[in-house]
Amino acid sequence: MKLSPTARYILLTAALIALAALLFFGPAAPENMEGYAPAVHETVWALLPPVIAITLALLTKEVYFSLFVGILSGALLYANGNLELALQTMVYDENGGLVVNIANLQHASILVFVVLLGSLVALMNKAGGSAAFGRWASQHIHTRVGAQLATVLLGVLIFVDDGFNCMTVGSVIRPVTDRHQVSRAKLAYLIDATAAPVCIIAPISSWAAAVSYSVPPDSGINGFEMFLKTIPFNLYALGTLVMMVVLTVTQLDYGPMKRHEDNARKGDLFTTPERPFQDADSEVPSSKGKVLDLVLPVVVLIVSCIIGIVYTGGFFEGNSFIQAFADSDSATGLVYGSLITVVFTFFLYQYRGIISFQDFMDCFPAGFRSMCAPMIILIMAWNLSGMTSLLGAAPFIHNLVEASAGAVKVFLPALIFAVSVFLAFSTGTSWGTFSILIPIVCSVFGDNPDMLVIAIAACLSGAVCGDHCSPISDTTIMASAGAHCAHLNHVTTQIPYAFTCAGVCAVGYLLMGCLGYFAGGTAALLATPASLLLLAAVIWIASKKAKVAV
Repeated sequence: MKLSPTARYILLTAALIALAALLFFGPAAPENMEGYAPAVHETVWALLPPVIAITLALLTKEVYFSLFVGILSGALLYANGNLELALQTMVYDENGGLVVNIANLQHASILVFVVLLGSLVALMNKAGGSAAFGRWASQHIHTRVGAQLATVLLGVLIFVDDGFNCMTVGSVIRPVTDRHQVSRAKLAYLIDATAAPVCIIAPISSWAAAVSYSVPPDSGINGFEMFLKTIPFNLYALGTLVMMVVLTVTQLDYGPMKRHEDNARKGDLFTTPERPFQDADSEVPSSKGKVLDLVLPVVVLIVSCIIGIVYTGGFFEGNSFIQAFADSDSATGLVYGSLITVVFTFFLYQYRGIISFQDFMDCFPAGFRSMCAPMIILIMAWNLSGMTSLLGAAPFIHNLVEASAGAVKVFLPALIFAVSVFLAFSTGTSWGTFSILIPIVCSVFGDNPDMLVIAIAACLSGAVCGDHCSPISDTTIMASAGAHCAHLNHVTTQIPYAFTCAGVCAVGYLLMGCLGYFAGGTAALLATPASLLLLAAVIWIASKKAKVAV
């Protein structure tokens, strides 16, 4: 939506007048903040800031402005309209402010990892490794379908962490998909769809650890064992993988993605004017680079990140490999792994003499610059999530689901799935979503093991779905960065696919709840293949309608 200069002037003037009115005539800030709670605390209004941010982003295509408005509206709601308190809350609040979110150990680790990975990508490009791999792939991958299937396969193989997956797959496979005229939006979708949906069904991943920790310690339930049991019931993760393969092999597309793919076949990989990584793509590589100069750093990165993750989980102090993953700090482990890889890459490239010492050093600021856009979006998304948390969104959702527990339990898996999708989509975090909902599910279905597994699977499935398509999810942001795709292009093309799968999953969980409640968990498994077949049929119908519309 494009605003005329006059409309923009009017809106800005109105906003300035409103802010001035709040400053001079608004309510006074409370003298004592101890025990303070905003008027909208733990109400549906707590979800208003992310809804504003997401709606504005989709309408205006301006992600920074939309996130800022969402953050400001959350701060004003928290401050009950006092502008001074709102600004203090936005920046310095100890639970959700901008500065605190950046200083948070896990958030800071993610930012460092993103910068180091951006620098590694710049190094591999400068050394000619990416170009050499592209030349090798052109001799072995001859079709658009082959390029997309290679992306899916690589994404499935890198299952340790979703952010790590997004950045690594994008840097390795982007030259191949470009050569075969796969749109950047489609590449971003394939990267994103093999990130969280794969991690949530991979036992050795940071996500398995997060799910294990979400199960209440006093419930008597083994969190990791429960995670394993949910895998065949995780309809969204399994459905997304099926959807990718069906769309790729049949070359069927619909919604905004069809326009992007049609344009890509004509040579336009972007469709829209935005080129957020244009400088990175135009880097002149070394002519001495070989495929080994890309493959070796990537292999070392994968191995060292796994070692870094299990190191933080106490693997070298006696914990088993699985237990070390469950106890790990994945963000810290990824920083260790990326640092090790940078050092290894330095010695490899210097030993081979493919780039100079000065060029090697120059790749670090270049990598930082290439990651500025996703880092800004990440920081603002964390800030928005902090505002939502201060408004009591988590207790509101907790009370909402718990109040529904008295209803017919066969419908609860579908309800839990829907609530989980909405919460993850609004807040941009799947880990936060299932950490809220899993304890509720355990208390409701603690006496019915079959329904407990189905309900937790519905919670995980919905959390991944909401995270997968939310504009403010860190995975979505990093998938855009990995594909070098304009962020909102990725979001708008991915949402129809994600919601198609989500709609089929909702039907699947209705069927699964009925079968599980009346016939047990073994019978409920029949709902999984039935849902996947239904999804394939829906994709085929949607694609046929898209062709007719054209």
